[in-house]
Parts: sequence; structure tokens; C-alpha cells
Amino acid sequence: MGQGRLPARCGLGCCVLLLLLLLLGGSGSPGTRLPPRAPWAEEQEPVPEGAPWGRARYEAVKKHLGAVGALSRQYWQYLACKVWQEGCEEEEEKQRKREGEASPIPSWGFPLIGRDYLEILSAWYCSFGRCCETGDCRIINNITGLEADLSGQLHGQHLAKEVVVQAVQGYLQSPRPQKALVLSFHGWSGTGKNFVARMVASHLYRDGLKSDCVRVFVSLLHFPHHNYVDSYKAQLQRQISETLQRCRQALLIFDEAEKLHSSLLDAIRPFMFQQDSKGQQKPMFLFLSNLGGNTINEVALDFWRAGRAREEISLELLEERLQLELQEPAENSYAHSQLLRENLIDFMVPFLPLEYQHVKLCARDAFLARGLPYTEETLDEVAQMMVFVPKEEKLFSAQGCKSVPQRINYFLP
Repeated sequence: MGQGRLPARCGLGCCVLLLLLLLLGGSGSPGTRLPPRAPWAEEQEPVPEGAPWGRARYEAVKKHLGAVGALSRQYWQYLACKVWQEGCEEEEEKQRKREGEASPIPSWGFPLIGRDYLEILSAWYCSFGRCCETGDCRIINNITGLEADLSGQLHGQHLAKEVVVQAVQGYLQSPRPQKALVLSFHGWSGTGKNFVARMVASHLYRDGLKSDCVRVFVSLLHFPHHNYVDSYKAQLQRQISETLQRCRQALLIFDEAEKLHSSLLDAIRPFMFQQDSKGQQKPMFLFLSNLGGNTINEVALDFWRAGRAREEISLELLEERLQLELQEPAENSYAHSQLLRENLIDFMVPFLPLEYQHVKLCARDAFLARGLPYTEETLDEVAQMMVFVPKEEKLFSAQGCKSVPQRINYFLP
């Protein structure tokens, strides 16, 4: 970034920042290096009124103002690097040179209190809008919030809560992962697969699904015609590549994964191993699929008939059953893709069918989200409007919680 030139996207926020920078220019605190008193204040004799300054005093003033300007530029360069990700490498090189050479401006430093203020300012500025081209400065990785919201808002899915939190947290804490994190969500429609994907995005990125680091692909929406698969493949590869180049931590979500053409699945595979030279890239892939839903439901029904709690169902049991189902002969591309054959999926995350009490909790959340009052009787009425299967037991909601938010419209005054 050139001297005296502001970024083109700089608006009112920059004006505020510049004003504060001017105020910070002379800030200091105990333990920080403060500028010395002006040499003319101690070394020069009083000048008679109207007398010329003289060459010595002129040079002293020039030197002092030059130091002020240098410090102001240093403040601005630091802020630009923090907020807009511009000039960071240049500033690091200058800093190394300053540390290796004697400073031409003695006694001038970068006050620590000024640095603290700039940290606060950059965080404040970023809270209002985009602050860098890469989108990385909008990453928050709030794992604590993700865990809390999954516990409070995702009903009947003890396995999904545990697996998603542990997998994402462990992956982000890994210093140099060898491949992308790949999670495959399986279960009936309405059991919470899309809900969890949205929640992951909203807790890892300040802008959630709108983040430049998040891409969502819906099979029937983005790739509806198999006749154009070659065009789709080139488009998909370009979009994934752009997202990975833009963000070191990208999230790519594929909804209705079972409907993806095999060529598209093959096009995705190489990006799961793509790493930068420093090993700092941490892409994540989420595949959402209805495959395996019947198998998961059969296991849940067997546990219920045996009088066992659904919380006793283990991940190992369901993963084994899912693997067996997906290995059976079928015409589904996803089930027979290289993702499964080469064990590229780190976790198969099963979503259990929802029971009556879970539907009531979904109805409660829907009323609370709209700020509407409700009673237990109202929640029962909403749940009773849903269709439950199998025909004999009427145990599981056929639609999960998918249409619950629309159902409460019947109870509005």
C-alpha cells in the first residue's frame, strides 16, 4: 500500500480510525519508549521576538516532525496489515531491518499501549463488515458456542453432537493435517443434517453461510442435468479452487450428495489432499445424504423394541451397518465413489429418526424463535399434526422436524 493512499474500500470507518491514530501518535505509558523532549527546548537560547530561527533550529524541527511522520506511518501500516491484510510481508521485512540496524531516529519506538488500542480498533472495525479480501479475518472458530448450541438446539442426536464437535475441534487444533476433514452426514430428511451444517458454519465464521470461505452446493440445484456434467465439473473445480486459494480454512458443503454424478465426486477428491507449502490449509468437506436412513431407523427401532434407550446406540454399531449397506450393489454414485473405496471419509455421522418428544422440542424452539407464546397443549397439537411411522408403533416422525416452523402458523392469533 503506497504512502498516503488509503484502500479503495475505506469509508467512514477509516476516517474514524485515522482520527484515533492521530490521537494515538503521542500515546505512551509506563514502560514504553516515549519521544525525547525537543532539542530546541533544552539546547537553544531564547530567541528574540521577530528574530530568524536559524539553520540549527530548522534542522531540529525537521528532524522531530520526520520522527512523528515515521511513527504515524508505522501505526497505519500495522493497522492495514491487521485489518485489510495488506503490506504485512513488507512491514515484517522492515521490522527485521530495524532490529538489525541502528535506528536513524533515536529514542522513537512503537508504544505498547498504541498497539493495544489498534488491536481493539481492528476487532471493532471487523465487527461491522468485511475487512480483508481473503475472508480469513472473519474466522472465529467458536467451538464452545458450537457445542453449547448443539446441546441446546439439536434434539435426539447424541451421536451427531459428540462426533461433530470432537472432529472439528481436533482437526482445527492439528498443527499440520495431511488431508482435509471429511464428514458424511446420513439419515432421513428432517433429522437435522442441514441444521448442523448451518450451525458449524455460523460458529466457525462470523458471516456463517454468507462467508467467502463457505460454499454450499445442492446437487439438484447446481448440477441438475447429467448431460452437462463436463461443464459442471469444470465449474465445480474452479469454484473449489478459488475458495481454497482465498481462505486457508474453507468449508465446502454438498447437500443431496447421493445425487452427485460420479465425475463430480472424482473432481472433488484431489482437493482433499491439496495443501499449501507451509501446511497451513485446513479445508473441511461436509456431505449430506439420505443414504443409510433406513438402516439407521431399523437400529433405533430394534433398540426401542428391546426396551433400550436410544442413547445406548453406539457410533461403531451404526458405522458398521452403514458400511455394509453402502457396499451392497446399487446404482448410486456416492455409495461407490472413491471417497468410500479409499476411506477418505473420516467420520460417517448418523442422524437418528426423531420421536414425538423431539418434535415437541422443535415446536418449542420455533415458537421461541418468533417470540410467540406457547403452552404444552399447543406443542402437543403441533406434534400430533405430523405423520409417524412405522404403522404399528407410530414411533418416528416421517418428516422429522422439517415442517414444524410452518405448522405453528395454524396457531397464530
